[in-house]
Amino acid sequence: MGNLTQKQIEQLAEHCENAELQAYEITKITDDYPQMTYDDAFDIQWEIRRRKEVRGNKIVGMKMGLTSWAKMAQMGVEHPCYGFLADYFAVADGGDIRHEELIHPKIEAELAFVTKAPLKGPGVHIADVLRATDFVMPAVEVIDSRYKDFKFDLKSVIADNSSSSRFIAGSTMKPASELDLKNLGVVMEINGEVVQVGAGAAVLGHPASSVAMLANMLGERGEEIPAGSFIMIGAITAAVQVNKGDSFVVRYQDLGTVSGRFV
Repeated sequence: MGNLTQKQIEQLAEHCENAELQAYEITKITDDYPQMTYDDAFDIQWEIRRRKEVRGNKIVGMKMGLTSWAKMAQMGVEHPCYGFLADYFAVADGGDIRHEELIHPKIEAELAFVTKAPLKGPGVHIADVLRATDFVMPAVEVIDSRYKDFKFDLKSVIADNSSSSRFIAGSTMKPASELDLKNLGVVMEINGEVVQVGAGAAVLGHPASSVAMLANMLGERGEEIPAGSFIMIGAITAAVQVNKGDSFVVRYQDLGTVSGRFV
């Protein structure tokens, strides 16, 4: 249940979204609304989503955040969260990302699952996800918390659309059955230097677990993952801060590379 009024939810959605659109920092909203619940936080996120759709933006996918045990420990949160991906978040592989449109961006190496059948929680598990998956592709997420110094609690980050800002999908796609998703290796390079390595198991033990968790979390709101959805599973590597002028390449075992640069 929520503790905030509809008016407060709308005001906080506007507050968080303005910070994203205009690239300025805010303090975490639970400082001012300590009584906020997780339901309130998701209500704020869904209100931001509604605002974008009213403005004519399309929602092109979903993402899971804080899906590694290490990341949850690093951010001091107790379970993962999700967010939505709007059309203007998408950047072409090898493309430029405008640094001044963001606050303090970081990049994460991820995978994306594209579904061919709907997934509706509760009770969705790995086998359901693998059966419903059309193909898997490599992806890089640019996260950019609107909160000052990237400091937040789980409720505040959910309300801020789980720090979503930009993403790049690679061009290689393979059926899940052709990939060893648990052991799939990833190497991230910034300006030619290796900065992170990881494997698929970093995401809740298996990348498909992340999609199952998303389906089950959406199910709590009576929502589902429709067929044809693009879902980013969360970070395989730790998030790495990027500066203007940095270029990056992420190499994926059996899935090619994803690259881009900050201009």
